Amino acid sequence: MFKKILIASDGSSDSIKAAEKAIEFAKMNKEGETQIEVVYVVDGNTSKHDVLHNWDSLGIREERKEKLRAVEQKAFKARVNYDLKILRGDPGNTLVKYADENEIELIVIGNRGLSTLQEMVMGSVSHKVIQKANCPVLIVK
Repeated sequence: MFKKILIASDGSSDSIKAAEKAIEFAKMNKEGETQIEVVYVVDGNTSKHDVLHNWDSLGIREERKEKLRAVEQKAFKARVNYDLKILRGDPGNTLVKYADENEIELIVIGNRGLSTLQEMVMGSVSHKVIQKANCPVLIVK
């Protein structure tokens, strides 16, 4: 089964469902055999929003970590190996690049994220990942 799994997370309910599915896959292996990478990609619009709503970089960092907290708790409770990553860039392209550079075997992503306006204008992140990924992609509804 898959030993390196990337979960695309942004704090949305669909990304939490995706994490639950990825954890199920991880638990199919022996304990400690699978590494899950929980990745949140901050794009330009999100970055501007964060700066406008926080007075300091510590507040911004904590707000971003909070978006990953539910997924982190699920992974911890399931006793799977995980790492949290907060990256910058275009979410679709950044997720694919990270997956390629880190030899990810499976990308698990929710069907919808938090930014519906961005999705309408530029297309969904999950759609971009499917088109560009070099490994299997599981979209969770």
